[in-house]
Amino acid sequence: MAPHRSGPALWALALGYFSFGTSSLAVVGLSAPISRDLQVTQAQVGLLVTVFALTFAVAAPLAPVLLSRLGRRSVLLSGLAVMAAGGLAAALAPGYGVLCAARVLTALGGAAFGPAASVAGSLLVPAERRARALATVFAGMTAATVLGVPLSTGLGQSAGWRWTTVGVAALSLLALVLVAVLVPGTERGTPATVSAFSPVLRTAGVLPAIATTLAFMAAQFTVYGVAGAYLSDRFHATTGQVAALLLVFGVAGVAGNAAAGRVFERCGGPLTITIALTGFGAAFAALLLVPGRFAAAVAAFTVWAAFSQLFQAPQQARLVALVPEQRALGLALNASSLYLGMSLGSLLGSTLLPALGALWLPAAGLLPLAAAAAAHRASGHRSPRTPATATAPSVPAAAPRP
Repeated sequence: MAPHRSGPALWALALGYFSFGTSSLAVVGLSAPISRDLQVTQAQVGLLVTVFALTFAVAAPLAPVLLSRLGRRSVLLSGLAVMAAGGLAAALAPGYGVLCAARVLTALGGAAFGPAASVAGSLLVPAERRARALATVFAGMTAATVLGVPLSTGLGQSAGWRWTTVGVAALSLLALVLVAVLVPGTERGTPATVSAFSPVLRTAGVLPAIATTLAFMAAQFTVYGVAGAYLSDRFHATTGQVAALLLVFGVAGVAGNAAAGRVFERCGGPLTITIALTGFGAAFAALLLVPGRFAAAVAAFTVWAAFSQLFQAPQQARLVALVPEQRALGLALNASSLYLGMSLGSLLGSTLLPALGALWLPAAGLLPLAAAAAAHRASGHRSPRTPATATAPSVPAAAPRP
């Protein structure tokens, strides 16, 4: 597809990712009204994020296999329809148990849509523009943290959490319509099967790359998962300052994601990911060393956000290049590891913050980040460097993932 024609299709996929990201994270800002309405603790409401993440992590690798007989566009539309149904079910939930079930349903829709959207984005453009296209699609997920979560929080306070959930479901339906109109059908490619998992994971570089994603996200969420408490303890930030800083974090992340495609085209995937890991590590080191002043926190978080979002699109592009014929499985496994990493990092942060204190929490995050760097190095040693201008092989290379 010509670049000027692929643009609307990529942005339609990005809107779907935006609704997916908002669905997964909006409950964080809606915990108080949900808690009051359903008469449960805010800790129980917080578990809804874990329910979503674990459901997605399990379902994402299975979705390409179970839906292999459907065309790629049909998978996208089905995923968005299930996400919308899950959102409406959540809005009508009479109690906590039904709300949990609705979250599972929404996550199942996301597991079908998210990896399929990345696959579709990678197929809409020539290989040399793949990273930029994937960055456009993943921009929806990044924007969900910048706009989706704060808007959901504000709307929840004024209109109630149920109408907010209806609004998110409506976004999924809007994305469904736009994807149906703007995203063309693509070749189905090699069907994903259970037996294909083994050769995919045995392909040189794939397993270390997936481990890189898991460890990278664990490092990030060690601090981000408890950002409010961390900023309050370490930098004496007020509630308003925390909200402002998280907005700055999101905007810097959008900028980093937007730059990812261009950096990839100049430097290639492995070097771009190395740059992201290095900048991320420098930001965490700064959090250990800077004085406890809010301005220092703003500077360190800005650097952290920009470099962390430089990672996602090049990582997906590398996996597509490693296993072009089974890219659906590769991207699904990567998406699963992403959410597992988020869950692991959040668990580490909530456990270690009381034990270590805010000052030393980034040091704990540097440990999984070091593991991510080691895994990335291993993936580079086991597979040839993919130059920015390389084209994906037209025959199976072996197998393989915002």
